[in-house]
Amino acid sequence: MVDFRIVDPAGRQHHVTIPAVEVTDELLEVGAPFDGSSIQGFKGIEESDMVMRPVLDTAYVDPFFNVPTLALQCQVYDPSGVRYDRDPRYIAEKAEQYLIDSGIANTAFFGPELEFFLFDDVRFHSSPESSFYALDSEEAVWNTGSAQNGPNLAYKVKTKGGYFPVPPTDALHDIRTDIVKELMNAGIRVERHHHEVASAGQSEINFRFDTLTKTADNTMLYKYIVRQVARRNGKVATFMPKPLFGDNGSGMHVHQSLFQDGQPLFYDEAGYGKMSDIARHYIAGILYHAPSLLAFSNPSTNSYKRLVPGFEAPVNLVFSKGNRSAAIRVPVAAISPKAARVEFRTPDATANPYLAFAAMLMAGLDGIRRKLDPTELGFGPYDKNIYDLPAEEKEKIQAVPSSLESVLAALEEDHEYLLEGGVFSKDFIRSWIHLKKTTEIEPMSQRPHPYEFHLYLDL
Repeated sequence: MVDFRIVDPAGRQHHVTIPAVEVTDELLEVGAPFDGSSIQGFKGIEESDMVMRPVLDTAYVDPFFNVPTLALQCQVYDPSGVRYDRDPRYIAEKAEQYLIDSGIANTAFFGPELEFFLFDDVRFHSSPESSFYALDSEEAVWNTGSAQNGPNLAYKVKTKGGYFPVPPTDALHDIRTDIVKELMNAGIRVERHHHEVASAGQSEINFRFDTLTKTADNTMLYKYIVRQVARRNGKVATFMPKPLFGDNGSGMHVHQSLFQDGQPLFYDEAGYGKMSDIARHYIAGILYHAPSLLAFSNPSTNSYKRLVPGFEAPVNLVFSKGNRSAAIRVPVAAISPKAARVEFRTPDATANPYLAFAAMLMAGLDGIRRKLDPTELGFGPYDKNIYDLPAEEKEKIQAVPSSLESVLAALEEDHEYLLEGGVFSKDFIRSWIHLKKTTEIEPMSQRPHPYEFHLYLDL
């Protein structure tokens, strides 16, 4: 079989499967038709015919089907043969072309670090008269006294105590290794894997950086493989930023750098953190546009339950060489010219990587084009614990917005930088804001929350 796959604006994958004997040269060139009105964020029912055309260098053999299946990522077209403006992969490709056309650089490298949880049981329900969620994990600290599944073998992960202990405390080593093997078989270079800080199965697997669109492809494949291997092992993987109250959430720290004809542009031996002026301008662009940028890098209501002080959350719009509460960290350990990069720590993996990486690049390039200075704008550097600063100094530090509503409002006011070179369109931005408001913010705001009964039942 041959599997054709596309990604919708929200970041979910969809697929259609075709017997290999029916996959002709003509089909590969013309593409396979599908109903765009059934894809959230695409077309209305009155103009629903669309076409997906495979990108051949994304092919890999999917190991999770009983029948050998070749999977291919696709580009989305109108029936007339014109690339579809709301196809997230097209937006990523346009961002890379805009970089080349700008003359600033011809290559942007992105390297995301995705964190996730592996749970043993996930239950949730929402109806007019009831609502709940319940999570469980063999590692969870709340199971120290449990005897539901036979003898309790202890070695649970304490709250905020999960940063790479050896087994038996780390009960997920073999599953992560299984994920790594499948990632490598799919052509993704994996650098390391380990348990993360939170209890109840938080994990991280790092893969090697690549160019913008290729890294977005790899990110989608990574999430698919993590979920499938988890399911194969009787577990549930989630990239939700904050599934657990009172413990660390999951982020997607994004390392990024620019090159011109193979030469790194972010390195300067004499600069702060060995960063060049171009890198400083890039940092300033991301921090300056962060309130609107988060509409793509942190696009869920759950994102803002992670972005609160006290959990190593990168809530402060500053840059630093080592402060993990800063939105941008400048890595300084074992840095060579080609390894010089900036790490945007605020994003999470509910982001569509094509849109998020493209938006980050556009914000950074705007900073370079306008020669924005992060220090003059009040963004630091801050190389000390921000939480320990005197109150009057803390007040000078800008923080990220506290809700999805806030970042969407910021996007409505600040999106011109995204329109440069036709990378994003006003139509797409309007559609994105409408999609988020109607499918996430409004449904959430209309439902009672279980904790509200704790707060208000007796008033």
